Amino acid sequence: MQRSCLILFRSLTYAQRGRLILERAGITATVRKAPAAVTDRGCAYGLKLRSDRLSQALTALESAGADHGRVFEYQPDGTLREVLA
Repeated sequence: MQRSCLILFRSLTYAQRGRLILERAGITATVRKAPAAVTDRGCAYGLKLRSDRLSQALTALESAGADHGRVFEYQPDGTLREVLA
């Protein structure tokens, strides 16, 4: 089973911009509303993508100057575990 991760952004607009950056880099990602349990502000969005593409995705986002927040990996039981702050 393929593992997934979630890269948080502070708004829907930033998440959509991030998705376009990843799309141009050949990485498939979907915009998701972040679960309240993992957000400091209560309203945040994230990009869900395959965990094996995470390093490449972060490099693409940073190269484009896209600010992102914390990064989580989905666990087999459906919970999220933080992998990068």
